[in-house]
Amino acid sequence: MAGAAAALPQCDLLGQLVNKSTAKGGRIDVHHHHIPPALLAGLPSGDRGRLGSWTPERSLDQMDKFDIAVAILSMTQMGDLLYDGTEKGAAAVRIGNEYGAKIMAEHPKRFGLFAGVPLPDIDAVMKEMEFGLDQLKADGIAIYTNDNHNRWPGDPYYNPMWQELNRRKAILYMHPLAPQCCRNLNDSVPTAMNEYDFDITRACTSILANGVLHKYPDVRIIIPHSGGTMPVLAGRIKDRYPSDAKHTEYIPNGVWAELKKFYFDIAHASYAMPLAALLKFAPESNILFGTDFSPEPIESTVNELPTSGLSPALMRAIERGNAERLFPRFRV
Repeated sequence: MAGAAAALPQCDLLGQLVNKSTAKGGRIDVHHHHIPPALLAGLPSGDRGRLGSWTPERSLDQMDKFDIAVAILSMTQMGDLLYDGTEKGAAAVRIGNEYGAKIMAEHPKRFGLFAGVPLPDIDAVMKEMEFGLDQLKADGIAIYTNDNHNRWPGDPYYNPMWQELNRRKAILYMHPLAPQCCRNLNDSVPTAMNEYDFDITRACTSILANGVLHKYPDVRIIIPHSGGTMPVLAGRIKDRYPSDAKHTEYIPNGVWAELKKFYFDIAHASYAMPLAALLKFAPESNILFGTDFSPEPIESTVNELPTSGLSPALMRAIERGNAERLFPRFRV
C-alpha cells in the first residue's frame, strides 16, 4: 500500500499533477543541460531564444518540483560552436566547463558535471579531459555522437581518448548531434525529430565495430533517449556485423553482449514503445533516469512513468539506485 501510494501523482501548489519520485532520496538526472551565458552569443538566433531563458535557479526549481535530488550537467546542442576544430572551439569548451564547475561548486549536493572536450582536435581533447577530471573534479566526460567533421567516436583517430578514459575508469556521456551529412534534408521535418536518435545508433555501432567496448572495458558509456534506435535495430546490427577475423575478435561473446555494456538514460523516451524495446534489450542495472531539461520539459519523461508498468523495485533502481553505483558520491 505504501509503495503504491508513493507512486501516485501528487498536486503542486497550482493544482497541477506532478509525478513524484518513488526512490528514497529523490531522482538522479544524468541528462540535464546547462547553457553557459558567455556562449549564447555564438549560437544561432533561434537557439539563443530557445535556450537563453535557462538559469541554475530554473533548474533547481524544476528539480524540486519533480523530486530530482541531483542533476549531472552537460552542455546542450552547441556542436557547431564547440566542435569547429579550432582554438576558438577549444576556448568555448573551457568556458562551458568552468561555468558548469562553478554551478557544481555552489550547489555540490545538487549538481554534478560531465566536462566537455573539443573534438575533433585530439590534442585539445586530451588536455581538456585532464583539466576537467583533475582540476574541475568533473564526474565524467561528455562528447557528442559525432565530431561534426564526419567522424564517429569509434574511429581509430580517437583511440588516445579511449585509452585515457579506460586508464581512469571514467564515465563518458554521449549526447546526440546531427551529422553534417544529414542536416536540413528535404524530408519536411525538423532535424531533431529523426537524426538525433539515428546518430546515437551510428555512434554505438562505430564504437562496437572498432572494438572500443572490447578493448577499453573500464569505460562506462551512457547513451540517451532509451538508446535511440539502437535497441530496435539490435537484431539487424547483429546480422550485418562484419564477419572478418579482426571484427570477430571484438565480439568474443557476440554483438549483443557488447552492446549491452552501454548504459541508457530514459530522457524523453519513457513512452511505452521505446521503453519496451529497451527493457527487452538492456540489463535493468544499466537503465538510468534523465530528462533532457531544459531543451525538453521534464514532464515529457516523468508523465509516462506511472503507466509504464515498471515494478516498484525497478522504478527505484532507474530513478536513483543504478546511478548511485556509477556516482557513489551521491549515495544517501
